[in-house]
Amino acid sequence: MDQEKISNFIKKIRKENNLTQKDLADKYNITYQAVSKWENGINMPDTLLLKKMSKDFNISLDDIFEGEYSKKKTIKRKILLFSLLFLIIVFVIVLVFILFNNKDNNSFEFKTLSSSCSNFKVTGSIAYNKNKSSIYISDVNYCGGDDLEEYSNIECSLFEKEKDKTIEIDKTAYKGKKISLEEFLKTLSFKEDNYSRMCKDYINNSIYLEIKAYNSADKITIYKIPLVLKSECN
Repeated sequence: MDQEKISNFIKKIRKENNLTQKDLADKYNITYQAVSKWENGINMPDTLLLKKMSKDFNISLDDIFEGEYSKKKTIKRKILLFSLLFLIIVFVIVLVFILFNNKDNNSFEFKTLSSSCSNFKVTGSIAYNKNKSSIYISDVNYCGGDDLEEYSNIECSLFEKEKDKTIEIDKTAYKGKKISLEEFLKTLSFKEDNYSRMCKDYINNSIYLEIKAYNSADKITIYKIPLVLKSECN
């Protein structure tokens, strides 16, 4: 029995398990000075304590007495290490694949929507990816200049025309103190996150805004504003 080998092996086991000399001493209800003496080859643990260490750290007594892991044990440890490394690599590859695909599926492209009506200037867009399209209209300006009427009731609807069917996508309304059409439009915006038609299937003029303005005599002024894409969707 080589006492120096055993002392070095005890130190190796302690460090591999991230224990200080005091931690190891507390574990076996001894002083840290005793552990220091083991590791310096001055004293050795008794047989009963060696058996406890063998069980606690999953090593054989032969390994302790030989001062090294048996070849069989070393091979097992290497296989375990390589298996763990392989699993980590597979996990990273899968994670990167998922993130890449989510980015691809969730990232949006934007196409500008504008008005083909000379009396109105519209700032808007269609945002789309592989899964859905969304419509955003943030700014509608009246530039006709002729409508100076003040209205107590104004409605603006976003419509989609599909063959012979007209569908109201969204609507906003004002009712109260009299305001001009221009003042009403300053607060107007639309955001439709689940537009039914995919961007690539969009047909110019199939989406339009319709404004209905009622004056004090309930006379209705109606404006229809067709919206067009400035370029085709991919």
